[in-house]
Amino acid sequence: MEKHNRPQGRILALDTSSAAQAVAVLDGADVLVESNNLAERNHSVNLLPEIERVLHESGTNKRELNGIAVGVGPGSYTGVRIAVTTAKTLAWALKLPVAAVSSLEAQAASGFETAVLRGRTWIIPLVDARRGQAYTALFEANVPGEKESVSDASLSDFSLHRLAEDAILLTGEWTAKLAERFKALAPSERPDHILFTGETVKHAETVLAIAELTGLSSEQVRLQDCVTEARWIGRIGQRKLAAGDTAEAHSLLPNYTQVTEAEANLLRNPQ
Repeated sequence: MEKHNRPQGRILALDTSSAAQAVAVLDGADVLVESNNLAERNHSVNLLPEIERVLHESGTNKRELNGIAVGVGPGSYTGVRIAVTTAKTLAWALKLPVAAVSSLEAQAASGFETAVLRGRTWIIPLVDARRGQAYTALFEANVPGEKESVSDASLSDFSLHRLAEDAILLTGEWTAKLAERFKALAPSERPDHILFTGETVKHAETVLAIAELTGLSSEQVRLQDCVTEARWIGRIGQRKLAAGDTAEAHSLLPNYTQVTEAEANLLRNPQ
């Protein structure tokens, strides 16, 4: 892990781990320009022009950037590779530090910001992985107070605490494990809400079983369909950049969470 002492300033944030193409320019806490467009299977064509557009609209010369934040997955193998390769190329050419951000963490933050929940909340991001599986993780947030919206809270008030690592799991089994974890906690330590974010429609019937398994009401279990928003790739990336938690451009790798089908076949049938 390399530590850079570059001053804080404008950064470029990007993610293509799912059907959404997310690009933004941030300057400190300010999101100068952001786009979150559904562009599945067109990331390779659209990403560079969109980066040029947001840089232009934010009045940012790419040589004025102080860092890059990139979503490294998990998600679509091809999609993740496009964003990571682009970030590596820009970071190398411009000699910039780059922060690797969990796309699932940014998606969880995106959904939580929209849901506006108070108290202790478990947030479970979902990116469909087919065959009843999803890329997922577990985070917790605790936002006290009576502010009108979560986005009004400072970033220190609204931060996610990771409780489980990114993985690919069968949603039915994952829901059952979450319910077991919930019931194992003392009542005072249990979350007030359980929020599923991301591609929730495809897994709604399976994950909503958690209400019956935990005894929570339907109001306490929420589904928030959303994409991974560029502002959260940037905000999480900013924290990493400020802490010196950066990667060398040439060593930055996607987080696939499992080998590709071609790699699995090779392992089963070595030459």
